Amino acid sequence: MKGKLVIISAPSGAGKTTIVRYLLGAKMNLEFSVSATTRSRRGREKEGLDYYFLSVGEFRKMIEGGDFIEWEEVYPGQFYGTLKNELERIWRKGNHVLFDVDVKGGLNLKNIFGDDAVSIFIMPPSVEELEKRLLRRGTEDTSKIKTRLNKAAEEMKLASGFDHTVINDNLERAEEEVFNIVYTFLNSNGVIGPGNNPGQ
Repeated sequence: MKGKLVIISAPSGAGKTTIVRYLLGAKMNLEFSVSATTRSRRGREKEGLDYYFLSVGEFRKMIEGGDFIEWEEVYPGQFYGTLKNELERIWRKGNHVLFDVDVKGGLNLKNIFGDDAVSIFIMPPSVEELEKRLLRRGTEDTSKIKTRLNKAAEEMKLASGFDHTVINDNLERAEEEVFNIVYTFLNSNGVIGPGNNPGQ
């Protein structure tokens, strides 16, 4: 039996990865779908856990082989994609799929899966706050941060294409709001039984 899909998208630095980790610990039978990417590994990221790190050549070969449900060239020469076999792996275990994907990828997945998926856009309080967060992260130089901020301003215009928008100006409140959206969605056909709310 196929499970449901939860799509979390946001501009880079808006806090979606933190919220995704929170959901994974919330005992809702959610499992993270590991995306493939051609970007370089950051910090302590691990192969097969955070991403499948591929060369551009490997990624293009997999596109030709039809291995992706959806893929996107997010920045020039930097690809991200959702692998078909990841969904099959998660569903075989009886779990629901949790995506941490870029904004266009999130819209693509929602279009593909329709009512079987809920899409949530994590909105930063402002582009200025986003810049502060990216600078604090310290993983990229100022030119890359500028590129990300320009892209973020465009992505924020796409928020209306998602089922829900959650403003992350207070992380604890944003996590609670996202949890409630996801819990209601998964519980809409009795997937999670009454009295089994891990948030209580």
